[in-house]
Amino acid sequence: MGKALIIGCGGVASVAIHKCCQNSEVFEEIMIASRTKSKCDALKEKLSGGKTIIHTAKVDADNTSELIALINDFKPDVVLNLALPYQDLTIMDACLATKTHYVDTANYEPTDTAKFEYKWQWAYREKFEKAGITALLGSGFDPGVTSVFSAYALKHHFDEIHYIDILDANAGDHGYPFATNFNPEINIREVTAKGSYWENGDWVETEPLEIKRVYNFAEIGNKDMYLLHHEELESLALNIKGIKRIRFFMTFGQSYITHLKCLENVGMTSIEPIEFEGKMIIPLQFLKAVLPDPASLGPRTKGKTNIGCIFRGIKDGKEKIYYIYNVCDHEECYKEVGSQAISYTTGVPAMIGTALVMQGIWRKPGVYNMEEFNPDPFMEALNKWGLPWVENFAPIMVD
Repeated sequence: MGKALIIGCGGVASVAIHKCCQNSEVFEEIMIASRTKSKCDALKEKLSGGKTIIHTAKVDADNTSELIALINDFKPDVVLNLALPYQDLTIMDACLATKTHYVDTANYEPTDTAKFEYKWQWAYREKFEKAGITALLGSGFDPGVTSVFSAYALKHHFDEIHYIDILDANAGDHGYPFATNFNPEINIREVTAKGSYWENGDWVETEPLEIKRVYNFAEIGNKDMYLLHHEELESLALNIKGIKRIRFFMTFGQSYITHLKCLENVGMTSIEPIEFEGKMIIPLQFLKAVLPDPASLGPRTKGKTNIGCIFRGIKDGKEKIYYIYNVCDHEECYKEVGSQAISYTTGVPAMIGTALVMQGIWRKPGVYNMEEFNPDPFMEALNKWGLPWVENFAPIMVD
């Protein structure tokens, strides 16, 4: 069928690559490229013997000309970007220069400010249209699956959706006093930033972790959850018909919040450079270096995640509510692909989005968010590749 170049070799990339190899009908050949080639080689060795042909390469994702040379050499159908969000634009530039389709899981953010929004990538719309190539943004779980859930709900259950609450619960226990489930730098930047939600055509800003609710999640029970800003709010507010309010909540245990507050109070979560022993360092990057690597949490993590969306809107003139979610088991994920559920729930949709672009099922020139395509083939693939979804037509609402 085709070839994919996968940039990055962390926890999410490892899952996505496992899944590409399971889906060898679509992914006949892949190249794994990252700054540390030895990591790519180790993964290749682990997965060799299947039908997918695996190549590896060293590449600096901050360097567009290096990326262009690699793309020209390998000639992939699609580039799947699983590097850091700071590198989205250099990779998009390389895809433009080589006229190659592009997929990522997280939107761009500049390194000097914890501000993640789509405006930088949306600015590429016309260039991608002119080049005749597709850029698919945010093919992870949230954003990604949550966006597809929204498109599916609108297509099959509503004439208009007025309210969306996205709920992300992780009840996994890794046994450490404090660790983050994905890149600590991105995770802590996200949680310590101000929260916001979309209401009546405008953004309402909140203090970090100011709004808290308790929700009873299927298979994991009551959890404290906090309102955060999250990038899919921005695209769903534009693309979902009738929307009045969208909020995003994520669960955190008390121990995580206590540790985070303490680290924040002593300046360890800051992204402002400081001088230390004659060198400039960024405290948050130093903290990342001393925290457990999220990729090492897999064998230790027990419990489940539950991520989904509650919708309220109108169908045939009547009010309707609908909840769609996925429950993922950390230990099952580890058994299958050697990672915990946070990497799994992002890596599987990354493979699915890339496969749909590669097969031409989701393909039109320009830059698109997930909810702008037909949700049905993606929803079918979720059930097939390990993230089955559950529907609830009488959920408890979040006040």
